[in-house]
Amino acid sequence: METPHVLAIPYPSQGHVIPLLELAQRLAQHGFKVTFVNSEFNHKRVMNALDRDNVGNHVNLVSIPDGLEPWEDRNDLRKLTASALEVMPGKLEELIEKINGTDKN
Repeated sequence: METPHVLAIPYPSQGHVIPLLELAQRLAQHGFKVTFVNSEFNHKRVMNALDRDNVGNHVNLVSIPDGLEPWEDRNDLRKLTASALEVMPGKLEELIEKINGTDKN
């Protein structure tokens, strides 16, 4: 039987990242393969604050663009949501195809 693979994808607002990352860690501890998909902006913030030995060995941390430029205000939830809904689904599909390709090898 294959190991179940979970994609954990938080809403790209900072307050949603840490609780879902904690859940992802628990799933990994129970034998799930976990890929945590963050926006590029939040991924950089998480990587700077993260204890890699505690999380990185159990959860695969990856990022996809949210569609906003680095200097744009991510506190404007209307703009962030519109951009994320336009850009992230296609990037997520590409990521899933890549994961499926590497999981088969």
